Amino acid sequence: MNLNMKHNVDTSWKGNMLFDANVNGHHVMMDLASTAGGEDKGSRPKELMLAALAGCTGMDVVSILKKKQIEFTALNICIDADVTEDHPKHYEKMHIIFEFTGKDLPMEQLRKAVELSQERYCGVSFVYKKAMEITYEILIKQ
Repeated sequence: MNLNMKHNVDTSWKGNMLFDANVNGHHVMMDLASTAGGEDKGSRPKELMLAALAGCTGMDVVSILKKKQIEFTALNICIDADVTEDHPKHYEKMHIIFEFTGKDLPMEQLRKAVELSQERYCGVSFVYKKAMEITYEILIKQ
């Protein structure tokens, strides 16, 4: 394990409620809805947590299935998250839906790839599971 490994994100305030996060040279704009005092010029920070989870587990699953030479034509990952009513408002549960499109996809291999991601490889999932319940399901479209 490399104890010196670190990640860094540099975030700048751009006025009102708008922030620009520089993530490895890619800009991620964050803002609030106009009804909450922002100008809706970017994503909400909390929802980016869902995007991080979808991207992390999705990359794992695609990598695992490529190694197994299982071909699919599309993968959509939808995450539903329950938010608490009290402050600080946070996610208390997340449910991931992996929707694969393809012909004759082997459900057991898809399940194994998702399970490996969720139980072994996805660092985002690993951290989130310490704070909340994460469940998932797999759907196949022809």
